[in-house]
Amino acid sequence: MDESCAAELALHAELMESPRRPVSDADLAAMEDPDARENYAVVRDFRDRLVAAGSIEAAYLEIFREGDIRTPPLFIDQLAQVATRNIIGESRDPFRARAAELLFREQQATVLDGTILLGDKQTVDMLGASGGFGSLGTLLNEAGTQPKQVELDVLLEETAADMYWPRNEKFDTVLDLTFARPGLDALCRVLEGWVAHFLEADVSIQPVQQISDERWVWHVGLDAEATALLNDLYEAREIEDERLERLLSLFRLEFRDPSLMRADVAGRPIYLALSMTPEKRVRLKPQNLLVNLPLAPES
Repeated sequence: MDESCAAELALHAELMESPRRPVSDADLAAMEDPDARENYAVVRDFRDRLVAAGSIEAAYLEIFREGDIRTPPLFIDQLAQVATRNIIGESRDPFRARAAELLFREQQATVLDGTILLGDKQTVDMLGASGGFGSLGTLLNEAGTQPKQVELDVLLEETAADMYWPRNEKFDTVLDLTFARPGLDALCRVLEGWVAHFLEADVSIQPVQQISDERWVWHVGLDAEATALLNDLYEAREIEDERLERLLSLFRLEFRDPSLMRADVAGRPIYLALSMTPEKRVRLKPQNLLVNLPLAPES
């Protein structure tokens, strides 16, 4: 604020007093700093979208249905975080709460002997730089001295509740996404809630180990890697082993009310997939489930 001009300070004070105060292009042009003008314009446009939409969920849907790429990814993740908080509601299930983080925070995967572990990417990067010792650890790294590494705790059924809730805002626990483990089941329940919350559609989502369906008609990738992989599998294209190894999970989604689906695919299952990048990053895109399902046209 020390470097802000008088026009910016005045506008900031007025917005603090009245957050919905109209902000004109002339208001922005009066600011001396071009970066400040640009930042205020982005926030203004985002605020106006929220107000016009009437709800967090409506604004989120509108962004993707319109294909609006102007909204910063950080803002989109924050909208998803608020929405998932509504979906989790009063549940105290630590696995569902941790699985819900995948909808708005990037993960780093570790795959070892068939076990799939996901840690928060930002937390993993921070601990990797500091060894868990904050600025001291960073200085040690810069000096060429490797500090003691800090391992993140994996959520286990017997300890998950006591471990997760006291530190949930630190994003420092690991979710086991291995087939038949509680973490994968929790992700299914979260995704079911996501579809119900936004689309008012009751669906069942279950993990599967392979797609054995001669009448496979529809699929949705939960991330960019998975979308490309499912497309190639559907078209029976040759796929490198390395790409297949990046596939983390497959799911089967079914509408409990087939009349909500397009007539040509009504009653058929929808296959979902989640993959990691070559760098083992996992960036789930929950919007794919909202805009790519074969919904019946609205009457």
